[in-house]
Amino acid sequence: MRTRPPRPSTKGGRASHRLWFALLAAALLAAVVASLAIGAGNVPLGRVLPGVFAPDGGSRPDLIVHELRLPRTLLGIAVGMALGLAGAVMQALTRNPLAEPGLLGVNGGAALAVVLVLAAVRVDDVLGYVWAAFAGAAGAAALVYMIGARGRGGASPARLVLAGAALNAVFSALTAGVMLLTPGTFNGFRFWQVGSLGGRETAVFWRVLPFVLAGTALALLLARPLNALGMGDDAGRALGSSPGRTRALGALAVVLLCGSATAAAGPVWFLGLAVPFIARTALGPDQRLVLPFSLLLAPVLLLGADVVGRVITPGELETGIVTAFLGAPLFAVMVRRGRTRDL
Repeated sequence: MRTRPPRPSTKGGRASHRLWFALLAAALLAAVVASLAIGAGNVPLGRVLPGVFAPDGGSRPDLIVHELRLPRTLLGIAVGMALGLAGAVMQALTRNPLAEPGLLGVNGGAALAVVLVLAAVRVDDVLGYVWAAFAGAAGAAALVYMIGARGRGGASPARLVLAGAALNAVFSALTAGVMLLTPGTFNGFRFWQVGSLGGRETAVFWRVLPFVLAGTALALLLARPLNALGMGDDAGRALGSSPGRTRALGALAVVLLCGSATAAAGPVWFLGLAVPFIARTALGPDQRLVLPFSLLLAPVLLLGADVVGRVITPGELETGIVTAFLGAPLFAVMVRRGRTRDL
């Protein structure tokens, strides 16, 4: 009997899915408003829209919204989309719910490449960071796959996770070493290293946006092939899908998304792990639902973490620290529950 990829089956299920996406759209709008209004200097809600679209150039609320919070809000949307989708694609490719760009070394490789370039040539342009991050992400992904594919059984999900964890430790140690050996690099990018949306200009958003959009479009187009791949290589071929091409295009999407996100905001941990987990819990394993759900949910969580980091201490706690603090307990819960059956 011919096996088909998962699909929403009932009208009730489709109505439930539409409700989920409506709630997510509302949550994203609320997160954007909160990101623009809440911080060290709170802005009245009535001044948020004028500050975005028609700043008068003189009032303090308009300057705060347009010059400080709008760039980090736009960047939070782009970085959140990128990391949420990258995590969903990576988990689908490896058929492992514990796979995440950070855990598989992709973020660590991108960060190491960026720091090496900054230490060597003092690049001050974000576009230079992007190319370095792409090279580091691609190299890390290839290295993890080569190590995980050695021996019998090929690149099993468990081997990929173990190889990624080992290489990520190496990348992190090398990154720390480079930062310590080049004090100028350490002083200039210590906050970038832990992941932050603050201190970026709007130009950063516009320069990484094409890469995020390209990776997003590619990831969404792979929804059906990823469904087929999740049923096994033989079943995927029977359904007309090419497992090798799907893995190659999926890896390209992950590199585009992770490279641009890491270049713009630094390594942000656990977002790519938590978001697909929540998506599958809410909607099931169908990638046609999981991918767009992750696309909307990740920026909600990232902007929320950024707002929490602004108000939780008298100073400002970096976004990457907040996401790691919230994501680590979820990772422990996932390991304990062993949700591999969800993929």
